[in-house]
Amino acid sequence: MSEPILSAQDLHKSYDLGRRLIEVLHGVSLEIGEGEFLSLQGASGTGKSTLLHLLGGLDDPTSGEVFASGQSLSAMSSKRLAKWRNDEVGFVFQSYHLLPEFDALENVLLPARMAHANRAESMKRAESLLERVGLAKRMSHLPAELSGGEQQRVAIARALITQPRLILADEPTGALDPVTSREVLALFKDLHQNDGVSFLIVTHSKEVAAFANRSLELRDGRFVAEHGEGVDVENLSQDRELIIDETGTVTLPPDLLVRLGGAGRYTVGNVNSGYLSLQGEAIEAMGKMELAAVCPACKHDYGDSEDQECPSCGSSRPMVEVKS
Repeated sequence: MSEPILSAQDLHKSYDLGRRLIEVLHGVSLEIGEGEFLSLQGASGTGKSTLLHLLGGLDDPTSGEVFASGQSLSAMSSKRLAKWRNDEVGFVFQSYHLLPEFDALENVLLPARMAHANRAESMKRAESLLERVGLAKRMSHLPAELSGGEQQRVAIARALITQPRLILADEPTGALDPVTSREVLALFKDLHQNDGVSFLIVTHSKEVAAFANRSLELRDGRFVAEHGEGVDVENLSQDRELIIDETGTVTLPPDLLVRLGGAGRYTVGNVNSGYLSLQGEAIEAMGKMELAAVCPACKHDYGDSEDQECPSCGSSRPMVEVKS
């Protein structure tokens, strides 16, 4: 097996707020293979964005190590780390991070200029990327003149300008309308399948998660579930704790969750015996996503067409989950 493009071992992250210590990540380990597409899911405040920052070398773990193609990020000089981030990793943040004094085209070009890439070739690629995300007529506009969705698309184009090996994205389609979201996903799919680009995407979208090779679920700073191809429960957690929080929510070790059959509704028996017996059926794995056959607004039948908007009422055509 080839060396993972990125891996993390036993990552812990905590913040000292003076009167108390906030622990965000509790021993997270994972590997991202060459050309793999991973999605990362979980409720707000579970540590998803923190993990993304650690994997991208934007922050340091309290303990644990992150490795890029076998080399520890903590062992890299600041210059080498900056070069790795700029040349090999594309970042898409929720808050865009566009420079307000630069127009869309200049923002996209910035990483290429920092990498001292050929200016003419970079300009051509930047224009092509902005066209592919639907901003061909907005290249000369400043961020303040663009909508939130348009700024997100500029950020996505910027992340791709240096042709990175890995994309780390925090809700990249969260601010986009359904049609534009699918166009961005089509671009990601092309890069993934034809260029071998690896992806780790934080998302609440079933459509994005269904496209991934593997989906990881983060809860209370730990991986509690993994779905997809080549699942290895040993990569999910370093401990075997059963965690019950103040709301009564139970978090099981990953290997036990797999043996039970995954997430689902279970009946608790034998309470008076001093042991817990869980009986039930697991929730079925999520099916693939397909374009809806009928418009939910006006009931227009799409037939065999691939229309993204309803020709009768103009509504965006939704994706629906199809169980196998």
